[in-house]
Amino acid sequence: MKDHIWQRVVDVGNYILRSQATVRDTARVFGVSKSTVHKDVTERLPKLNAQLADQVKKVLEINKAERHLRGGEATRQKFRHQPTA
Repeated sequence: MKDHIWQRVVDVGNYILRSQATVRDTARVFGVSKSTVHKDVTERLPKLNAQLADQVKKVLEINKAERHLRGGEATRQKFRHQPTA
């Protein structure tokens, strides 16, 4: 794997850990797809830094447990800003 990918994997892991970000938010920040972020943290990061991978996994598990709350908020925001017909 290329060096820039390894660097991105570590950067993504550190970003998620530092900011408690979701996969979607992280993908937006790094300009990659959600699938790429997920692959980076579940497959590539454990090969590079197992301790960081475990910490990131815990953050993502918390985000997954709370996603139904965020989804509801996103829908409220969407309809709050749409003009009524």
